[in-house]
Formats: sequence, C-alpha cells, structure tokens
Amino acid sequence: MKKKDIGIFKIAATYIGTIVGAGFASGQEVLQFFGVFGIKGLWGLLLATALFFFFGYTVLLIGHKLRVRSHMEVIRYSSGRILGGLIDLIITVFLFRALSAMIAGAGALFKEQFHLSPLIGTPLMAIITFITVITGISGVISAISTVVPFLLIAVLLVAVYTLVSNPISAADLQMAGKLQEVTPHWAVSAVNYVSYNLIIAVPVLSPMGSKVKAGRSLLYGALLGGLGLGIGVASIYLAILTDIARVGKVEIPMIFIAANFSGIIQLIYSVVLFAEVYTTAVGNLYGFTARVTTFEHPYIKWIIAGIAILSFVVSQFGFSTLVKYLYPLVGYGGFVMLLGLTGTWLFKKK
Repeated sequence: MKKKDIGIFKIAATYIGTIVGAGFASGQEVLQFFGVFGIKGLWGLLLATALFFFFGYTVLLIGHKLRVRSHMEVIRYSSGRILGGLIDLIITVFLFRALSAMIAGAGALFKEQFHLSPLIGTPLMAIITFITVITGISGVISAISTVVPFLLIAVLLVAVYTLVSNPISAADLQMAGKLQEVTPHWAVSAVNYVSYNLIIAVPVLSPMGSKVKAGRSLLYGALLGGLGLGIGVASIYLAILTDIARVGKVEIPMIFIAANFSGIIQLIYSVVLFAEVYTTAVGNLYGFTARVTTFEHPYIKWIIAGIAILSFVVSQFGFSTLVKYLYPLVGYGGFVMLLGLTGTWLFKKK
C-alpha cells in the first residue's frame, strides 16, 4: 500500500475497525466497563475517549518516525528490551484470546438472534476467518473503511430511538449500581478498557504509521478515530442504561436493544455486528500467526488451521465470560505499555 493511499479517514476507520469488534460493537464490553457504574460511567467513557486519541496518536507517530515494520519496534523503543518483551508476550497471548472471544461472540449472535445453536456460529466464524487469512489480508483495511461508518450510524440510530422511546430513569441508574463491577473504580475501568483495546490496535497502527506520508494526517486521523470510538461507546452506554435490568442478563446487549425497532432493523444490525466481529477476528488471527511464524512457512495453512481450531475450542467458555475475566486481566497487563508510551512522549519527544 502506498503512503498516499492512507488518508485521515482511512486512518480513523482502520483504528476504529481494528478494535470495534472486541471493543464495543456487541455492547457486552460497554456494559462490563461502563454501564455497571451507572451515571459515573459517563466520566469513564470521556476519559477513555481522550486516552484513545492520545495513545493512538503516540503509536502512529512512533511508527511514522522510526519507519517500523511491526509493533515490536514500537514496543521496544517505548518500553525497552525487557519490558518490551513482556508486553509483546501479552499482546501475542491476547491476540489469540481475543480471537477466541470473537468466535464466541459469533456463536452468541447466532443463539440470541437466530435462535440457532452456538455450534453453528462459532465454527462458521472460525472457518471464514481461516479462509480469509490464508488467501491474504490486503483487502481487510479497505473492507473495514467501508463497514465502520455503517456500524456507527446503526449504533447512533438505535441509541437515539431507545432514548426517545424509553428515557433513562432513576430506577435504571439504581439497578446499574447493583451489578458486579469488573474494576474497582470508573477511572481504572476507563484506563483498563483503553489498555486492552490498544493491545489489539498496536499491531496494526504501528506499521500503518510508517506508511503515512503527512505527519498531520496522523494527528487528525487519531483524533477522528478517538472521537468515533468515544461516540460509539457513549451511544451504546446510554442505550444500555435505558433497560439495564434486562440487558445485564444477555450475551449481546445491542441485539436485544435493536429488537425494540423491528425484525428487519434487528437483522440488519446483526449482519453489521457479524461483519465487525469478523474483521476483528481476521486481524487477530493474522497478527497472532505473523508473530509466531512466517507466512512463507511450507505448512502455513496447517498452522493457521490449527490456531483457528484451538481458538474455537477456547471460545466454548462463552463470550460474556471471556469479556468479564479475560479483558480486565489483559488490560492490567497493558498498563505497562501505556506507561512506556507516556514516557516516550515525555522524554523522547525529539
């Protein structure tokens, strides 16, 4: 891909699209990290939006200045060889676990939307992800750029309709406060949320930054991407609070909320969500495979197939379970990466 081919909107769309499947599209993530704090979750998502912009821009800028080929160069530059190696291990493990969560999410989608067994959705996602990766991933960024605007529009429409037809009540906020929190404070939750999402995004943002010709495009691309993520999270957060009592019991909250429209709208949102989960799954499988082997390996297809099958097995633990326990754990591990990036900005700015 030529440098002139990557503009502000493509940077923003790729940033959003890389993490949207794991970050907020289903609503389960927003419920766990922000919805459980009730009205205080609003402060958390505002903080998360600012952090998405800052750290996204930092990663893009380091990649741009150092002309890196992979995320490892950015991580080692910002955190050193020892800590960088630890962070690389965290990223590699999480890419696999996040892939499992995406496959589990596809199964949950089939169960709650189509009333079909999860054992139809999970292998389907594993198979199409495998097929995409073995045939090349060059078109994934273009696909993400096309799908992301539709997802954000769909989220906004669902949120606006939900708020107008069923405004948030004091009882909803009280109910949210009774849910089990995955982190001790809304600020910790916001940083944790950005941390695990950035771990997914860094393998894509790092080399993309090196391919962008104009440094100003990095700034505005990261800003637009951060705002897009913030708007998406805020929309889902508000929609979830309108019916927190029932939403807190389902695997994919946004599908449940979209059902308040009509069957057609619910189906459309389900298709869009499936597409976003798919693009994130492809990125995770590709990133993990590229880290553990090379695509020139004579048995690369069998290796990718083995990874896909193993992730399918792990996905049987369930989507909400993986989000509740896996994401916060990896997010805490990613704090080291965020500290390294902050230190780079403060002390290695030149």
